[in-house]
Amino acid sequence: MRGELAIHHLGVRVGLGQNPFGRDVANLALFRAFARHGGFERLHLLTPFRIDPAAAHEALSAGETLATEVEYGSLLDQGRMARAGVLFRGKADLPELAWARRSAGRDLDYSLVGLIHTLAPPLTRQEIALASVAPVEPWDAIVCTSPAVQGAMQTMFAEWTDYLGQKFGGPERPAPMLPMIPLGVDLAEMTALADRPQVRAAARARLGLSEDDVLVLWVGRLSFFEKAAPQPMFRAVEEAGRKVGRPLHFALAGWFPNPEHRPLFEEAAKGYAPTTPVHWIDGNDRVLLGEMWAAADIFLSLVDNIQETFGLAPVEAMAAGLPIVASDWDGYRFTLQHGRQAFLASSLIPAPGRPSAGMLRRHQLRIDSYQAYAGHVAYYTAINVREAADGLAALAASPDMRRRLGQGGRQRVREVFDWPQVMRRYRELFDELAAIRQQAAPASRAPKLNPVSGDPFRDFAGFATKVLSPETRFALREGVSSGDEVALALTVRLDGFADAWRAPPDALRRLVEGLAETPWRALGDIVSEVPPSERAGVTYGLVWLCKMGVLDWL
Repeated sequence: MRGELAIHHLGVRVGLGQNPFGRDVANLALFRAFARHGGFERLHLLTPFRIDPAAAHEALSAGETLATEVEYGSLLDQGRMARAGVLFRGKADLPELAWARRSAGRDLDYSLVGLIHTLAPPLTRQEIALASVAPVEPWDAIVCTSPAVQGAMQTMFAEWTDYLGQKFGGPERPAPMLPMIPLGVDLAEMTALADRPQVRAAARARLGLSEDDVLVLWVGRLSFFEKAAPQPMFRAVEEAGRKVGRPLHFALAGWFPNPEHRPLFEEAAKGYAPTTPVHWIDGNDRVLLGEMWAAADIFLSLVDNIQETFGLAPVEAMAAGLPIVASDWDGYRFTLQHGRQAFLASSLIPAPGRPSAGMLRRHQLRIDSYQAYAGHVAYYTAINVREAADGLAALAASPDMRRRLGQGGRQRVREVFDWPQVMRRYRELFDELAAIRQQAAPASRAPKLNPVSGDPFRDFAGFATKVLSPETRFALREGVSSGDEVALALTVRLDGFADAWRAPPDALRRLVEGLAETPWRALGDIVSEVPPSERAGVTYGLVWLCKMGVLDWL
């Protein structure tokens, strides 16, 4: 074991709630992999909140004993980031983190590494593109989870930086490193979950399946505008049943982000799969979901949405030993190999131009929501139903083919997507970034705030009559005693707002009592009498006392 890693975590807790997004599931699994398989001596989980260390540890360890020590700290703690040498964020936007590092004068102390979960939202693309104009350095990286994502990002940065060069001049085309590292799964865990004959038999019996019936499984959010339109899947399962001479069963293990959409899905199932037994499984129930991995015979995922970039569920399906029928789309094309683990149904989209540019413009003008925009694009993305039905029928008719493709899936996970393999690639990336950082010029970058949004009291200094300085003098305001009126200012409930930034009430009371004895003291003299770590709180406390009418200033 060697090294440390700092993780940027914005959540109020570590773990999953109801109806989780794919990025939340993927990030939790990745954080667990860093703790369990990363080979780090220490992880620093940095959050903006006080979290329960015991609950967080349980979420990261998943019941196992961790060899890696986990510490918890603040997102403002630049020292921990420097100790670790890498700050990892489970999102792709690095600019604000880069400016925070620059303002602390720590450009050379650690690398920033982000992760792309989606490229579809225009705001996300803008956040990623801003890396070209923020102090993101050659020793920083944005991880792409598939070749499709990597290619899209390389094209976007090339075109974006060409535009910047045309507008502002200069030969440089700065962009972050864009390595390709996939998401991963715990192969042993998924294998143990799926290979349970008794659980398989019991789950299938509850669904009314005989031993010879074929169960097709979908896992994921049930959202036609952010995941997949269900109609092609219903139709493909129905047609496959006709091809093999008996209906297939179709289980959708997921959750509806919009519960009112369930009747729409049920209506589509009746319309496009009238003879197919359809089973709705609560994907938030981890026990039921685990049973479905054991009970299923084939995994189906005809994703058609630009929101998708990798697709973790098909990788889980491979680890569960299931053969797959999926769309030939984005990351699926990388994770799945046609004929070896899966049948891939081809996809078709219109050529660029009107009206698709108008779809995006309507969202950018806030006429349509992001969900509506993504859904409109998806509804004009076609997945070949015939190819999907042929693949389902071939697998349904041949247990040997199902077994062969299922074994091929587990072999692919073992070689590429099992967490130890993925962690090896992350360690290689972190080592490469550290080498680049160590070779950089040592004194090339001084602390500097973001000119656009660095410090409100700098950005709006011209709004005030006077800016506080060490020479600013304070005194108890005439007619104000250091007793009752000071106590009033410290106890009114409204006065408690924003109190985290100033010294505590007892310290402020001592300041006021001191000014009652020695008026018109300079700020520099006052703060020289307190430890450096307390000076900012004392300074803000003095201004707040002026605001409350307790002190006056010159």
